[in-house]
Amino acid sequence: MSTPEPAVKRILLAAPRGYCAGVDRAVQTVEKALEVHGAPVYVRKEIVHNRHVVSTLQAKGAIFVEENEEVPEGSVVVFSAHGVAPEVHEQAKQRSLHAIDATCPLVTKVHQEARRFAAEGYQILLIGHEGHEEVIGTTGEAPEHITLVDGPEHADSVPVDPQRPVAWLSQTTLSVDETLETVARLKQRLPLLVDPPSDDICYATQNRQQAVKQIAPQCDLVIVVGSQNSSNSVRLMEVARESGAKQSVLVDFAREIDQSWLEGVVTIGVTSGASVPEELVDEVLDYLAARGWADVQVVQAVEERVTFALPPALRKDLKAAGL
Repeated sequence: MSTPEPAVKRILLAAPRGYCAGVDRAVQTVEKALEVHGAPVYVRKEIVHNRHVVSTLQAKGAIFVEENEEVPEGSVVVFSAHGVAPEVHEQAKQRSLHAIDATCPLVTKVHQEARRFAAEGYQILLIGHEGHEEVIGTTGEAPEHITLVDGPEHADSVPVDPQRPVAWLSQTTLSVDETLETVARLKQRLPLLVDPPSDDICYATQNRQQAVKQIAPQCDLVIVVGSQNSSNSVRLMEVARESGAKQSVLVDFAREIDQSWLEGVVTIGVTSGASVPEELVDEVLDYLAARGWADVQVVQAVEERVTFALPPALRKDLKAAGL
């Protein structure tokens, strides 16, 4: 009686993955600001939610702070990709800071929608996670008008003013499926709930989740490269699990992979959050190749061609410096 052939170890590498256009623009903004103005350049909050990116920029001369008050008067400050409330811009003016706003243009679009709905008297139900920087920034655009809805369960109990029209917006980095479920539950209660003019979940978040959905059913393990405080990275891990992966894990670096995760595993899916540089994915692939997973098959869900121009204030600085 012949013994069965051993299963061939393989990796399904999701595409697209890693840096989105907004993150690429934000990281470039800090690097170019350092080039033009020299160190230090101050950055309010983490420019993007990734440990490696933050420590790399720190080594180049970026100083990360929580609030404008920590920035010496007259200094250069960069606002993170997640967006800030109007009061943060005002504080920067009062301290004579040279502010460069690296807010992702897709987050800026949500801010514009919030202002428009507020001007028209709407109560805005903002779907998102309490305390997330993007939610704080969007809420700051119209605090009297915005009520947070933290997931589908909250949709049934969120207080709604019966005297006002109601619209919804969402944090850009959420799970697409969870957001659709939240909206569906809100509409059961509020049949006249108004949709935003376009889908708020960012294209990159959707595309990365779509790629994971394609590979997950075939995977014994999905490794998501990303940081714990990265909303879109955590969502990728959850989407992998919900889409059929036997297990899914989130790691910042290859060295965090636990050997026990690989026991009995044949097919491994690999992807990364939208704030993760490709070098960290390469390290994971090298780590796995050294342990027998050398066969890498790229699974392309969609091709991305989106790019964003650098912030206007930085473009002006670069022009003045002849760069």
